[in-house]
Amino acid sequence: MYPASQFCFNLCSAFPVAIFKLFANDPFPPVEMADLDGRLAIGANLSPQRLIQAYSQGIFPWYSQGSPIVWWCPDPRFVLFPNELKISKSMRQLRRRSTYRVTFNTAFREVIAACAKIKRPDQQGTWILPEMQQAYLRLFETEKIAHSVEVWFNDELVGGLYGVAVGRVFCGESMFSKADNASKLALIELVGTGDFDLIDCQVYTDHLASLGAREIPRTDFLKYLSSAQSQVSL
Repeated sequence: MYPASQFCFNLCSAFPVAIFKLFANDPFPPVEMADLDGRLAIGANLSPQRLIQAYSQGIFPWYSQGSPIVWWCPDPRFVLFPNELKISKSMRQLRRRSTYRVTFNTAFREVIAACAKIKRPDQQGTWILPEMQQAYLRLFETEKIAHSVEVWFNDELVGGLYGVAVGRVFCGESMFSKADNASKLALIELVGTGDFDLIDCQVYTDHLASLGAREIPRTDFLKYLSSAQSQVSL
């Protein structure tokens, strides 16, 4: 049992529900304790150890400026199976034309900064705050489990994505595009490496659904994640 002092109430939901409050060394509560939107806990920090613990359990941080850190594990989970990737005729033609150049892990800092700056419909500001950028840079530079895909037009970075590898599951965090289809190309090339059996897209978007991503029960996602723990990634 968890002490009552470690719970606060989420008043943003249709019905107020208890949200677990994490202190520095607390373990995450069972993911089944998440609310209907997928909020599991608040608090703690973005240390490499905490982030590794989170991703290994299917949990990720997502919060806004001025908010405490919020940890999520939504149900259902939005994922892409590589063999279900949909590549349109126009994308196949784009790849054959070699309009863009694609690289891996060569400009992580620039990719995450671009993801933070890109304007998105119905979104004010960014959740990729400076402390979030620094946290994922540590995972990239020190822990070697964060990865980026870069899309270049000549020498200009025009698209890309970044995320965290948990064995052969790639937990995508964000993507951006400054040129037509650049972010789609980044995802297609990531899948094309053959290094991952599942791409975690977290929550539904029309953009990723058009590429073949779909929702699965959280329990199924966690089974895939568990089986990936001891496998090798990028």
